[in-house]
Amino acid sequence: MLKSFNGYSVLKDVSIQCSGGEVCGLVGANGAGKTTLFKILLGLLSADSGSVKINTSHSKPIGGIVEKPSLYGYLNAYDNLKVFGSIQGLKIDKTTAQQQLLKVGLSLDRIDPVKNYSLGMKQRLGIAIALLNDPKVLILDEPFSGLDPLGIISLKKLILSLASKDQIAIIISSHIVEHLFKICDTLFVIKEGEISTYAPTNKVKYAILASNIKESKVLSNYKTLFDDDRVIVHIEKDKLVDLLKNLLQEKIKITACTPIIDMEALFEKSVL
Repeated sequence: MLKSFNGYSVLKDVSIQCSGGEVCGLVGANGAGKTTLFKILLGLLSADSGSVKINTSHSKPIGGIVEKPSLYGYLNAYDNLKVFGSIQGLKIDKTTAQQQLLKVGLSLDRIDPVKNYSLGMKQRLGIAIALLNDPKVLILDEPFSGLDPLGIISLKKLILSLASKDQIAIIISSHIVEHLFKICDTLFVIKEGEISTYAPTNKVKYAILASNIKESKVLSNYKTLFDDDRVIVHIEKDKLVDLLKNLLQEKIKITACTPIIDMEALFEKSVL
């Protein structure tokens, strides 16, 4: 996919794919082309060449939020859903609104204007609106921006739930690679308008901190590197939970577990 503005190439032969039930991340610096790509995927901009292919015949194949949720601040959540539903040819009653709001962890009981909502609640309402008409693809542009730690955790859980339960293909952009590594199946790095790196995130190094970590026998089954009270483990992401359970059964006093991301390697201009 190619896109230029006034002779300046913003996107240069960009290609990404995301299957139903997957969460794919797009990371890059400001001006790398993330938002332009998302606007093309959502039909808000036209590409100079290339195409968007979504394997569904559904009336609304894709939904999303670009930059920030666009809401009517003086209306409550229910009325926002009704307005945006009518734009999409839907008649939203209270039952439908309740189902849509519950899906994203909001309640219909709150009737005050959404201008009073926290940023996290506005993000959830924006997602509820984006999910009207049941799209098979969801685009989220910097959804964690401005959220507090609890808001970030809550939004991550929502994204993973939508992908697994509704089998939606979800593509997220963020400046913060750590957020994406924890929830994404695949990570795309966009640099100067090109996808410079493609990396599955299932194989990651994790740093586990525990005062008695060297007493573990379970860790002998893994490739490890010990450093005082910390061990670095090479393990697939979906097997990490089992490892942590086994360590707890060994009475290992875990205080932290974080992924280790080689940022220099990630942003190299090569396919990992």
